[in-house]
Amino acid sequence: MKFGKVAVLLGGKSAERDVSLKSGGMVLKALRARGVDAHAFDPKERDFAALEKERFEQVFIALHGRFGEDGTVQGILEWLGIPYTGSGVLASALAMDKLRTKRIWQAEGLPTPPYAVLDKDTDLRAVAKRLGLPLMVKPASEGSSIGMSKVRSAGALDEAYALAANYDRMVIAEKFVEGTELTVGILGEQVLPIIKLETPRDFYDYDAKYITDDTRYLIPSGLTARKESEIQALCLKAFRTLGCQGWGRVDLMLNKQGRPFLLEVNTSPGMTDHSLVPMAARAVGLSYEELCVKILEGAHVG
Repeated sequence: MKFGKVAVLLGGKSAERDVSLKSGGMVLKALRARGVDAHAFDPKERDFAALEKERFEQVFIALHGRFGEDGTVQGILEWLGIPYTGSGVLASALAMDKLRTKRIWQAEGLPTPPYAVLDKDTDLRAVAKRLGLPLMVKPASEGSSIGMSKVRSAGALDEAYALAANYDRMVIAEKFVEGTELTVGILGEQVLPIIKLETPRDFYDYDAKYITDDTRYLIPSGLTARKESEIQALCLKAFRTLGCQGWGRVDLMLNKQGRPFLLEVNTSPGMTDHSLVPMAARAVGLSYEELCVKILEGAHVG
């Protein structure tokens, strides 16, 4: 095909390595099925200089989390001049950092839940009193719900903070929005159908995302056409406000009064058999293989 020699970056050294290996393996298989000269490339095991040395012409980033989704790999590929999928350096770094993401959204008047930054000296009880319970406590720069806890009592905040601090020195507490969890995939200029998530767990955690089969994914979402359109427009604006491009996924909550609250943007979402963007793409008649090719078509430098 027109892409030349393609490296599928997978694995890496983040806390999401195992998920990335699954995502990358499926992407690799799909691209090869479409006749693409695609090869697996694990940055944990190989130096990036090999991309240039072995004359790779394009890169499909199937890395998740730090050192893959946070602008570092994007910066290396910019330096090497090799086109890559997804958002650029700055947008990737911003989207990975939930705190900076929220600050930018707030500055632009976009709705996101109230929050507080936590450190070892924070009066956690005062935070619980100000924001109200329950709270979500999370590392600012991790994905896949790693290190995240739903806290229902002020007494549980210490343990939740300690867990999150294992993954990031920056920890945030965010007011939990009671209501419906939604996710919206974006592919180029196209906003994919909204997926409504239902899980018997406290929230859509790591196990619900990748391991168990008790999560329900509802497409159509059950929203009215007008509400769906409004939320899709909001998510596209949230995506573009951070400077994101290519493809990605926006997660949000809809409270019981029907008000949306943006949670985060994923600039290199999962591509496993449990993953949401492939699911939304299927709903508009796009196969997994076609999705992978479309993502690769958006590869860029700069």
